[in-house]
Amino acid sequence: MQEWRLEILLLLWLVCINGAPILLARWAGQKFNHPIDGNYLFIDDRPLLGASKTFRGLAVALCVSVLMGMLLAIPLGVSLMFGALSMAGDMTSSFIKRRLGLAPSAMALGLDQIPEALFPLLGCQAFLALGDAQVALVVLAFVVVELLLSPILFKLGIRATPY
Repeated sequence: MQEWRLEILLLLWLVCINGAPILLARWAGQKFNHPIDGNYLFIDDRPLLGASKTFRGLAVALCVSVLMGMLLAIPLGVSLMFGALSMAGDMTSSFIKRRLGLAPSAMALGLDQIPEALFPLLGCQAFLALGDAQVALVVLAFVVVELLLSPILFKLGIRATPY
């Protein structure tokens, strides 16, 4: 596979994984909207992750990751790991944002984008035969694409915030 094509496919995979929970939330509303953290507070009396990190979002992200992985001829285990690590990155961002006192969906440039792209790319780097430069390029591209898509999705009424 040509190098640039692989990078574009990885970027598309990340966008689909991270976009699926947003699209499902718009479509399903509050149905099956159970927060992963069970609404528990951390020792700082702030939410562990926040109400926007749900089992429904996690499940759809993993399903989309597996489906995309099938289309890309990626083994099931790698596809699951890629999706799980992307969601782990997203949850890590939320955990840090809550510790910083930022509200759910508050803008945190870089923190909102980098972990959800970096975690799966590093975690699956050997399986996908990715070089460090490819990982960096895809992460950078993901940040740019997410920053460009978010206001569009907001204007379309899909996202609750423009970032």
